[in-house]
Amino acid sequence: MENFKEESLNVQHSKFDYEKEDAYLRAKKKLDKLIAFYWHLAVYVIINVFLIVLIGTQSDNGFWHFGTYATALFWGIGLLFHLMAVYGPGLMFGKKWEANKIKEYMDKDRQEYQRFK
Repeated sequence: MENFKEESLNVQHSKFDYEKEDAYLRAKKKLDKLIAFYWHLAVYVIINVFLIVLIGTQSDNGFWHFGTYATALFWGIGLLFHLMAVYGPGLMFGKKWEANKIKEYMDKDRQEYQRFK
């Protein structure tokens, strides 16, 4: 009987370790996405400042021409999508929806298992 109690405690302890590790891995993944976004933003700012100054000074139209800002505009749209992927919720099938569905299926499987046990 004493061995059984130790075993059940170890199972609970390992489950806690798994949950902590899972939470750590999710946080690490979010952090990696955030770092990638900040690098994207830094490259966007540096390159576009350089291009705007270069095109603005070399062009006959100067700074008040659409072509001067076209790269920044279209790249900015891409950067906005990157921002939404990092910070914004998934509009249709985001991570939260996915996690809820996984939990729902696991609960359903657990109920079926308990029913046939």
